[in-house]
Amino acid sequence: MKKINFYSGPAILPQEVMEQAKEGITDFAGTGLSILEISHRSKEFVKVMEDARSLVKELMQLKDDREVLFLQGGGSSQFFMVPMNLLNTNETAEYFDTGQWAHGAMEEAKNFGHVHVACSSKADKYRHIPTQYQVSDFSKYLHITSNNTVYGTQFHWWPQPKCATVVDMSSDIFSRKVDYNRFDLIYAGAQKNMGAAGTTLVVVNKNILGSVDRKLPKMLDYRTHINAQSMSNTPSCFAVYVSYLTLQWIKKQGLQAIEERNTRKANKLYAAIDSSSLFKGTVANEDRSQMNVCFNIPSTTLPVEGGASTNLLEEKFIAFAANYGIVGIKGYRTVGGFRASIYNAMPESGVDILIEAMREFERSHA
Repeated sequence: MKKINFYSGPAILPQEVMEQAKEGITDFAGTGLSILEISHRSKEFVKVMEDARSLVKELMQLKDDREVLFLQGGGSSQFFMVPMNLLNTNETAEYFDTGQWAHGAMEEAKNFGHVHVACSSKADKYRHIPTQYQVSDFSKYLHITSNNTVYGTQFHWWPQPKCATVVDMSSDIFSRKVDYNRFDLIYAGAQKNMGAAGTTLVVVNKNILGSVDRKLPKMLDYRTHINAQSMSNTPSCFAVYVSYLTLQWIKKQGLQAIEERNTRKANKLYAAIDSSSLFKGTVANEDRSQMNVCFNIPSTTLPVEGGASTNLLEEKFIAFAANYGIVGIKGYRTVGGFRASIYNAMPESGVDILIEAMREFERSHA
């Protein structure tokens, strides 16, 4: 039975991308060499990097002052690279504290300058995105996380500060049509909607760089990578290659069609949750994520060894769903419940099967 992959990341990839990547492992671009062993300076791989960067510019319809980079270190490395490159010690950055990764980014920024919490939903266990916020006109930048994978919330509106805007789009990049030029720096780990783990996309407005007075390590300076066109050191060749293949797939699908399909998938699943007498949604309806659908089975938890607790019905459903080929729906370890990640490559049929499993389980356990 083919598994239906609801993991939050590394996540499901389009089947045709998997087939192309498999071919590249044995014979990349007709070279007789694997993508895993070919030189990153070869003309064949340089073309992959150039074409991948060009595809990002095309899909995002970027202005000329935006640069596209493929870096290493994952999205979490951008938590410190952003303030290191943008924030002086006597300056202030604004942060929306809307989830675990948003909070982590905020904590890293404190090592480089002042941080002001523009708003926070932490007291509400991150179950909503605040609409009331305070951003000073004199702040260096505002940082937001567009989609929160752990709790299942997503921005469906955008703040409009006078300062620069930085956005972590790791879990909803290329999932919908967005005016990407409204942001001055975008970063996203590739392993959810854009490719394989190992590379991170950064899109940066060149005009916001070069304003800090600290000496930057060469490899942590965005300008180093801009000047070298993401080839200052050996990139994550395979991860960039899979991102290139996925970007081709996204272009073929079209962002409009992808957004419409993602909306249908999310609406189906949320409708099933809302009509259920057993399963319940866990976040504010208006802030529900179209990428990570979080829900649970409210019930009495039972103590287990070590002082933790477990929800026996939730454990039963995870085992029950496995009979349908469903994997990866267990919620984040600190949250519990369920999380169905329905990224771009998840077919509607996968959501339909999850809904079928939920309804069958409910008939015997509600």
